[in-house]
Amino acid sequence: MSGSDGQPGGEVRDGGDVQDGGDVQDGGEVVLLGSGAADGWPNPFCECASCVAAAGAGRIRGQTSALVDGRLLLDCGPEAPRSAMRAGRSLAGVRHLLLTHSHPDHLGPAALLFRHWAGRREPLDVVGPADVVAQCRQWVAAGDPVRFIEVAAGDEVVLGEPDGARYRVRVLDASHAVRGAGDAVLYDVARVGAASRILWATDTGPLPEPTVRAVAGARFDAVFLDETFGDRTDLDGGHLNLTTFPRALAGLRRCGALVEGTQVVAVHLSHHNPPPDELDRRLRPWGALAGEDGMVVPVPGVERGPGAAGGPERAGPRRTLVLGGARSGKSTLAEEALADRADVTYLATGGHGRDDAEWLARVAAHRERRPETWRTVETTDVAELLRTATGPVLLDCLGTWLTARLDLHSAWDGGPLERVEADMDELVAAWSACPAPVVAVSNEVGSGVVPATASGRLFRDLLGRLNARIAAASDEVLLVVAGLPVRLR
Repeated sequence: MSGSDGQPGGEVRDGGDVQDGGDVQDGGEVVLLGSGAADGWPNPFCECASCVAAAGAGRIRGQTSALVDGRLLLDCGPEAPRSAMRAGRSLAGVRHLLLTHSHPDHLGPAALLFRHWAGRREPLDVVGPADVVAQCRQWVAAGDPVRFIEVAAGDEVVLGEPDGARYRVRVLDASHAVRGAGDAVLYDVARVGAASRILWATDTGPLPEPTVRAVAGARFDAVFLDETFGDRTDLDGGHLNLTTFPRALAGLRRCGALVEGTQVVAVHLSHHNPPPDELDRRLRPWGALAGEDGMVVPVPGVERGPGAAGGPERAGPRRTLVLGGARSGKSTLAEEALADRADVTYLATGGHGRDDAEWLARVAAHRERRPETWRTVETTDVAELLRTATGPVLLDCLGTWLTARLDLHSAWDGGPLERVEADMDELVAAWSACPAPVVAVSNEVGSGVVPATASGRLFRDLLGRLNARIAAASDEVLLVVAGLPVRLR
């Protein structure tokens, strides 16, 4: 860490009718001044479905920045000062400005000139990578009480005064660059003498391994995590999308950075995401919220016990049934629902199909898109595994499970159907008793023509009954049609 001058931050003065930082006690708050990408969301020049829906709903997002306890400003693009006014917050109490990198939506150094014009004489810390600090110096008048602090990943600095609010700031690697490696960072910010701690992780692609190691056991109160690219997978890797975002959460849960009660907020949102209501639905199973401009996130400063490092209780339903026709996208949706967990057991009931090249290709495609940390168990004896699960379970699918039970008991050829029904009873009981989050996939086969064969009608009738019973014991039931989920419960 290098390049310091000036004086440390001082006391907070009254900001008038607009709320200032105040005298922060054990708790605090993070006000999300902006939650959008560089071009915001909607992009004012765009007429895509996502932008039209966002504009129609009045959900207008500016460039991402946040105000912590009225004292510490995280990123300050050109929109941030006016965003603070719209959020009913004054920047007069800001004593520490933390800048992640010099892309223009995160660095609007003219704000330092505006502060000078207002006659503010309280000390201010400006913290950031070297090129950020170099640009900010040009906007500070001689004699202004501004201290510049150049930082790089791995640094740690304490900001504030001994008799006031103080913050320990750890600087972390980001998977993002302006001109080269190391010129963009993330911040781990903790109140000294209080339990409150947040992770400011925008802009970044998949979190670098040194960053994950650095925050192990952090037990954050809140995590603000980049989610710029939505369903786009063909763009530069300097941001997260709806595939890599939950995997980043899984890594943070696995290392104990996310725990029960950690608030997860997706930020730096853009029109590459689905329309706002759909994005809300996609984030909900992962226990995450889409950031909104003006959103206030309380940071309670409550000490968190040691607990297990497996992560917070999921905000989503405990038991979810996903129904759909062939190639409807039901399996993809089911996998997405658990994508934020690294410890999923995938119960594959489809059998080996060694002589069926098409079936083997389908199985290979399913395996390819699963996270490497998931454990796959190929079995049709799923009831015991459901009853004794210690982590999330994905069962895919009930149709192939039923086929295997009919095979086992020779029920296609007049074998004892009551044995199949007993297996169904056991499965439904195990589903109801499963102690962990569980998602099951099943075929919706009752909407087409009546099958021409007796075996086809038998399968349709039994699976229809099984689906109904599993649905009755589920917290959430989704029907997927042409890739679009319809919530039935």
